[in-house]
Amino acid sequence: MKLAVIASALIAVASMASPEAKAAPSENTEAGASCAPFFDHSFRKLHAKDDVDLCSLTAGKPVLVVNTASNCGFTPQFKALEAVHKKYKDQGLVVIGFPSDDFFQEEDDEKDTAEVCFVNYGVTFTMLQTSAVRGSDANPVFKHLGDETTSPKWNFYKYLVSADGQKVKHFNSRVSPDDEAFIEAIEASL
Repeated sequence: MKLAVIASALIAVASMASPEAKAAPSENTEAGASCAPFFDHSFRKLHAKDDVDLCSLTAGKPVLVVNTASNCGFTPQFKALEAVHKKYKDQGLVVIGFPSDDFFQEEDDEKDTAEVCFVNYGVTFTMLQTSAVRGSDANPVFKHLGDETTSPKWNFYKYLVSADGQKVKHFNSRVSPDDEAFIEAIEASL
């Protein structure tokens, strides 16, 4: 019972929108910075009522976008993604997770998805509502990323977007977030 109460409290804290996510684009963009058009959308934060304005969050910053799933062999990558987030967030890197059931490995209930992310793996980077990441139903971010590179072939595809939104590098599921080449690409984008 105590564990359930603690888990619920952690999920509630983790799902509260950060101040940067609530700010209007004009209040939170760096002077002269604008977001890439494909980031000019709002999504609901995972297991929360608050929306995240991706334009505010990403303007003038390199962005790592990942399609995630709770019940996949690659799910433990959350731990390394969180480490990347913690190491590079103060240098401007924004990490955004998009849970998706496109490969039938996501929880049916967002509460369960949130528990996997926030409780099991301690995720503090931005996690958004479950959405499609490939095909005709893909959300607009993944529609663009797929058009620029390739659509995800499985969970935990990683897309590194330059600060100006003009360059996109993709990394497949097998590339771990602590892979040397992946880290070099992140550092080159900062």
